[in-house]
Parts: sequence; C-alpha cells; structure tokens
Amino acid sequence: MLYKKLGFVLCLSVGLALFNYAKAQQADGEKYLQRAEQIYHIVWQRYRVPAYTGLFKENYPDNKRDSLSYMQGGGVAEKRVSFLWPLSGVLSSTNALMHVSESFRSKYKKHLDTLIQGVELYGDAKRQPFGYQAYPTQFEKADRYYDDNGLVGIDYMEAFFVTHNPTYLERAKQVFKFIESGWNNEAGGGVTWLEGHKDQKPACSNGMATLTALKIYQGCKEKAYLDAGRRYYNWMYTALRDTNGIIANDIKTKDGKINPVYWTYNTGSMIEAAILLYRFTGDKKYLMQGKQLAADSYRYFSARSKDANLPIAIDLPWFVTVLFRGYAALYQIDSDYRYIGAIEKALNYAWEHSRDQYGLLTHTWLPDAEGLRKPKWLLDEACIAELYTRLGMLRPKVSGHKAHN
Repeated sequence: MLYKKLGFVLCLSVGLALFNYAKAQQADGEKYLQRAEQIYHIVWQRYRVPAYTGLFKENYPDNKRDSLSYMQGGGVAEKRVSFLWPLSGVLSSTNALMHVSESFRSKYKKHLDTLIQGVELYGDAKRQPFGYQAYPTQFEKADRYYDDNGLVGIDYMEAFFVTHNPTYLERAKQVFKFIESGWNNEAGGGVTWLEGHKDQKPACSNGMATLTALKIYQGCKEKAYLDAGRRYYNWMYTALRDTNGIIANDIKTKDGKINPVYWTYNTGSMIEAAILLYRFTGDKKYLMQGKQLAADSYRYFSARSKDANLPIAIDLPWFVTVLFRGYAALYQIDSDYRYIGAIEKALNYAWEHSRDQYGLLTHTWLPDAEGLRKPKWLLDEACIAELYTRLGMLRPKVSGHKAHN
C-alpha cells in the first residue's frame, strides 16, 4: 500500500510539473507573439512611404547619405523607397503572422494585400521572361537578381498556403520561369547572382531557387517542380558544400574555385530544403544531410560568436532568420531544440538590451552606443517580427527538453 501511495504521489508530482511546464511554454508563446506584433507595427508606422502604396523606406530615420553595399558593384546610394530585398522581409513577416490563427489572418489580410501591391511595382514585363527587378519600375530600370526573385517566389507560396489564392501560385510559377532562364552548365549547373553576369554561381540564388521550386511542388504537386528542386539542391550540395560541412558563398565559373565565405542563411536554406525533400520523397538521405548541415552550421557559427550573450554569431539578423527556418523545419522531425534555443536566447538578449529610442534593434543585437544611435535598416527590423512569430507558434509545442530562456 505504501508503494502505491508513493507511486501515486510521484505520478501526481510529475503530472503537475508537466502541467506547469506546458503553461510556461504557452506563456512564452504569447509573449513572443506580442513582441512580434509590437515590432511589426513599429516597422509599419516608421518605414511606410505614404505616397506609394505598399512601399517602404530603406532606413529609419532616413539616411539618404548612406551607401548600400548589397548590390552589384556596391556603393549604391539610398533612394526614395527601399530595394526589393528589404521589402520582401516585411512580406515574409506578414505571411508568418497570418499563419498564427484565423484572427491573425483577419487582422493582417489588409497588410498582405497592400504589400502585394508594393511587390508588383517591382515587376518588369519589358524584359522576357517576366521577372522582378531590384527597384520599382516606375522610377527606373534596374538589375534583376535571381535571389530576389527566389524570395518573391517563396513569399508568394507562403501567401498561397495561408490564403489559397490561386493568383499567388501562378505568380510563383512565373517567377520560377525567370529563375530557370538563368540556369546553365558552367561549374556543373546552377544560376548566377543576377541577369547578364556569369562570373559566379552563389548559394543565395540557388538556395532560394531550390525552396521556390519545392514550395511550388508543395502547393500544386506537379512533379516537374519536385524534380527541379532536387536538381538545384543536389547541385548545391555537391558544388558548394565546403570541407567544414557548411555551404560556401559561391563558386567561380571561370576556374571552379569555391569562395570560402560563409553566411548563416546559405546553410539555413539548404537545411529547410533537405527536410522538404525528405517529407516529399521519404528518402532518409535528405534527412541525414539536413541533420548534418544543422550540426555543422551550429558548430561553426556558435564558435564564431564574439559575445557570451549571443550563443550563435549574428552575421545579419535576416540571415539568421533563414537559418532559424531551417532549424525549425528540422525540429518538426527530431524535436531537438538546441539550435533553435541558441537563436532564441540571442534574440531575447537583443530585445531586452539593444533596442533604441524607437524600439528598433541594433544590427549586431548588441547594445553598443554607435549601433543604438545610427539609423536602422528595414530588413534588420522586419525579420524580428518573423522570428518572434515563429517562436510564438513553436513554443507551446515544445516538450521533452530544456528550453533556453
């Protein structure tokens, strides 16, 4: 009888502990969604350009003296509205928020509709095939980047998943036609960075192409897109995976040499793609590759963090967001929270210590005086809403591990 009573007390204690743990996870989830909405509305309020529907500023406060380094050739002056890449970050965060619940879908549908109008202003029908250029066509002719178009394709598919609007699926397919026009067999395959320049095959363009193809397949089940996604993935895994186990920035078409520069998002897109391929095909090879990419990327980037408060190096907040997507996809399979927990801990530190007077986070996620003072880039801030939204949806599902706080 004594043993039975002790067993009952033990079961009761364990049950109570699990109940309290579940309540804590739910509370964290709600807190993270509140933070997501808070930063999202700051972005919407501070960066919107009212004169142009769906368009945003590159920086806040305005910093027209700034020179943007992420375009071909570098040193591009800031303009009246943002380039396409930062705008896509706002659209991605909106899609994430709409995935939360029916009430969130109702709340943010008008934001999505406005952003879709904005994205279409970058569409260029004069050059064939149709594609999206880096800056709105009403202002000037601009380069068309294959990675930008991959982002548009992914965003349209995420919008399709949550709204079931067939127009979004068709636009993603249209985007993929443009991306495919950039594929050639130099360096064994892949697409270049931007139209008309064939010096390199970068991970950014090919990773986003892979995900665009696989998400289109997820939406329409047309085998051609699965085959295309597998073709891009296999080429990247063979051509761009370096000896450290992670994905290098690019391979030069002239001599076939890998550029040994490593950004978090390049491996992140491959992890997500590997998990999608595993889900679609059942081939465990892709699951094993995804797990290995995750382990190698975590080892590499955690070792390069220069601050104890950031368990993983923050090369660019949006890059880390793409890595998070890969880790989250893997978590749905193996329930290993280590990798997500490292980003969660770093993000919470940034939220609590590195926000400026407007509520915007520093680029480094550290509270340095210069970072707090300088204007904040749209992409750096929009992705915070996406990260907290994804964490907010994930947290109540977390169980069987010690989460990072």
